[in-house]
Amino acid sequence: MLITLLPQHQEIDLPGRQRVADVLRQLGLLPGTVMVIRGDELVTERDFLEADDRVEIRSVISGGS
Repeated sequence: MLITLLPQHQEIDLPGRQRVADVLRQLGLLPGTVMVIRGDELVTERDFLEADDRVEIRSVISGGS
């Protein structure tokens, strides 16, 4: 699967079918701090990503007053 980390615009290629939670763990990302998007679909930690998926992982930004 090809993963694009945003906003860094870093691309990472990981092999095989993997659960989202395992991908985040490999990348050192905490699940509550990012959104994982496959196409137009937001996927959860429990979903599986397939070897041919293209995925964006976007940092969640909070703020305001």
